[in-house]
Amino acid sequence: MQSDSVLIEAGWTGELPISHFSPFFMDYAEMESPTEHGEYYYFDGELEEEKGGHVQMDTFHIISVVIYCISFALGVIGNGLVIWITGFKTKRTVKSLWLMNLAVADFVFVLFLPLSIDYVVRSFHWSFGQVMCKLNSFVLVLNMYASVFFLTVISIDRYLSLGDLGRRWRCSTVGRAWVLCGCVWLTSAGLSSPVLVFRDTFEFRGQTVCYNNFHEHDADTAAMRHTVMVAVRTTVGFLLPFSAITVTGVLLAYRVHRSGSVRLSTFSKMMSAVILAFFLCWAPFHIFSLMELSVHSSRTLLHVLQAGFPLVTSLAFFNSCINPLLYVLCNKKVRQLLRSSCLNITKQSLRELSQSVSVTECVTVPGNVPSEASVAMTKL
Repeated sequence: MQSDSVLIEAGWTGELPISHFSPFFMDYAEMESPTEHGEYYYFDGELEEEKGGHVQMDTFHIISVVIYCISFALGVIGNGLVIWITGFKTKRTVKSLWLMNLAVADFVFVLFLPLSIDYVVRSFHWSFGQVMCKLNSFVLVLNMYASVFFLTVISIDRYLSLGDLGRRWRCSTVGRAWVLCGCVWLTSAGLSSPVLVFRDTFEFRGQTVCYNNFHEHDADTAAMRHTVMVAVRTTVGFLLPFSAITVTGVLLAYRVHRSGSVRLSTFSKMMSAVILAFFLCWAPFHIFSLMELSVHSSRTLLHVLQAGFPLVTSLAFFNSCINPLLYVLCNKKVRQLLRSSCLNITKQSLRELSQSVSVTECVTVPGNVPSEASVAMTKL
């Protein structure tokens, strides 16, 4: 960790991308004003932001925090219910295994949201140290990939399990599904591992920043590494999965049109909602990530990204609480199971409360106050 004065005096050319304003990756320090140094924008604090722009940016940040909080609450409850239902209340099948792993990915994802909320609330000051800077970013990126990959696996599996393909695909067992789940997690971890290498912290004007330190002294190397990371993240983490989900969705819609099956029609509508939610939640984030690569060419673009990155990141987070609603809670059988489970829990709680009250009433009252039993004996 180095101070800003040391870095500036040494002619530091490390990259501080604008996506620092995204708690998802936290790459860029929020300082008052930029000055161009080499190929990237840096901040010397000598210029002042326009007051209106600062207020507008604060508004976007407040909105993003609200969305983070909603995502955290709904994500913990929704994904927790999915894990409980698929892991403990229903028979273990290939489908339930996909859903459980998706829910685990989203559940871990939202559990780390309080760190991101704290980061935005503190005006992008990281107060959890370098190790947590690396770990938090690694877990978020890991579960971004895992969540997207499991959505893709579910879409492909549902298509292959229908019709003539289904008779051949049903040879897939729970054991093989576990192997595929392991491959998804290992692939996600491998794609996320660069975060553990490049994440770093440093102090700038009293703020501790968690960012991607691609190279402190070589702007060309930093630019190359940044470009590669964004390209891989956008291609592998969005374009390819979205293409697969879209293609399977279109093929399912075609089957619905041909067969007229009500069951297929219901699933097709759900898949359409999944595709739309996936695109609306993730497309803005990846578009902003690509725009960030050209941030050094436009001050206007810089301010747009400053204001918008927390907002588009919050939309990406929101997908993690939408998934259980679309995939599980829209299922009639699951709703019935959830309703009956809630009723059973309520009945059991009332029964335990009633027993507790009965036991309390039967306890002998201490002191010189006679109990019902002693009064009865006196009368005899």
